[in-house]
Amino acid sequence: MRAVISVLGKDRVGIICAVANVLADANVNILDISQTILQGMFTMMMIVDVAQSKLEFAVLSKKLEETGNELGVTIKIQHEDIFNSMHRI
Repeated sequence: MRAVISVLGKDRVGIICAVANVLADANVNILDISQTILQGMFTMMMIVDVAQSKLEFAVLSKKLEETGNELGVTIKIQHEDIFNSMHRI
């Protein structure tokens, strides 16, 4: 099962590392990643495979949210099918 992770906030050192560490600890594989910095604002989208995750989806979501709070950024995760449904034209 795949999920979409979005990260948005003021750029700072360690954002990608912190998110990747949470995912690695949960046994979540990063399939694709795109990030950019726009006038000091950090944006990142990730497609991840949560099929082998050691954590339930809600627990993983909470850990990512807590990590975002520590970093001063917003981190959200959604199942890919929900993300696609919300962004369908």
